[in-house]
Amino acid sequence: MTAVAAVVPETTATGPRLGWLRDRGMGASVLVAALSAGFGVVLVEITAYIGAVLQADPFIGDSGTLAFVVALLSVLLTAVAMYVAAIVTANTFSTIIAGRTRRIALMRLIGATARSQRAEVGRQGLIVGVIGAALGLLAGLVLAVAGVQIGAQLIDNAPSAFSIGQPLVALPVVGVALTTWAAAWVGSRRVLAVTPLQALGGSVERTHHDVAGRPGRHVGAWVLLLSGAALLAGGVVIGLITPLGVVVAFVGGVLSFTGLALGSVLFMPPVLRLVGRLFGSSATARLAAENALRYPERSSRMAIGVVMGVTLVTMFAVALESAKRLMMSQVTGDVPAEFFAPMDAFAAIMMVLVAISAVIAAVGLVNLLTIGVVQRRRELGLLRSIGLSNGQVRAMVLLEATHITVAATLTGLVLGVAYGWIAAQSLLGSVPTLPEMTPAGLVAPQVPWLPVVIIVVATGLLTLVAAATPTRLATRVAPVEALAAD
Repeated sequence: MTAVAAVVPETTATGPRLGWLRDRGMGASVLVAALSAGFGVVLVEITAYIGAVLQADPFIGDSGTLAFVVALLSVLLTAVAMYVAAIVTANTFSTIIAGRTRRIALMRLIGATARSQRAEVGRQGLIVGVIGAALGLLAGLVLAVAGVQIGAQLIDNAPSAFSIGQPLVALPVVGVALTTWAAAWVGSRRVLAVTPLQALGGSVERTHHDVAGRPGRHVGAWVLLLSGAALLAGGVVIGLITPLGVVVAFVGGVLSFTGLALGSVLFMPPVLRLVGRLFGSSATARLAAENALRYPERSSRMAIGVVMGVTLVTMFAVALESAKRLMMSQVTGDVPAEFFAPMDAFAAIMMVLVAISAVIAAVGLVNLLTIGVVQRRRELGLLRSIGLSNGQVRAMVLLEATHITVAATLTGLVLGVAYGWIAAQSLLGSVPTLPEMTPAGLVAPQVPWLPVVIIVVATGLLTLVAAATPTRLATRVAPVEALAAD
């Protein structure tokens, strides 16, 4: 009865308690949902406000082109943020499920079905999404009110009757709640593979041998990757004829990166292995490198969020810089600095907005690394019991975080340059150029080095922040207590 009581959730007259919200990782999942929803709400309000400002302008008030472009960018950026949040949430729930393997197996042992266990995780994901979306809505509206007040002071033709009660704010709020639920459902698919026999063991993550032995599970990732690559190539070719090639390339980018995310366990280990060789041959460095490769699913889930954030920022930076260089090549004589000021301002705003998605991915890395250390209490206790000092254990955890962020940053930079060039090429390849007004043809990719340096510095800081809590947790529990833990 004691074992049963330990795994059966307590209930009240109104339903199950929400004590699971205090589990490691749930708070960060709520934060991810809140960031996504708040970002979407702010973008909707900004779009509506800019549209109202343009309508109030005496010169361009009759033209809705600029308002349409801003609205389109708002939709795309909100979709990107929700996409990033969905992958981060799915990876978080996958890691949480890996840590609950023994509990789920015990529930199976006393009669619970795998589908009922997965339905429980799905309900938790929906609750997390609703709470996060509500918090994001509140924060977004507060920021919108502040933004309207600032705009009224700075803009000459500020609309006096603008209301923040925009009906479209419901779209990102509902979208975040639903995508969080769907991400939790996807992340919980491993529940179906848990057997009652696993209640007797302590297995948490699948090893490299287990993953390599099931190639069929990655067919979907390969299909998405190859079909996305074909659409990317098609976007480049169509872009030589019409700027609409960027639409084809956009769909190809989403499909191909989704394939990379789903098949990250195939693509990230070789990069991790290569980076691991850079950290030397000390015992601590070898342990850190081996830990990243021993459980490729866990390491890949941590890395893919950073890959996504770096890819997005680099992609926009390369695409905007390539477009700017093409414009500069069409201007003869001395170009005043003010000529490109509007484009530089637009690029800065876009980079800040895209960086929000990178922050969401960074939260995912911190969360997953912390959960991973908590789930490895027995392993860390064993290392300390055989002679590793607290400093060596902390160094190992820090090196693991560094290992993953370096590999993810390098991968993201390569993908970002490739995606950025494809975006610029598919959009600008058919643009007429001087002196004979012929299509631009192949556009050379331009890499702005300042954003690259900022990305490298930011990921270095992210490594330190991500490793701060796990390194404390790794040495907080006494070796004997850790070895005795379930």
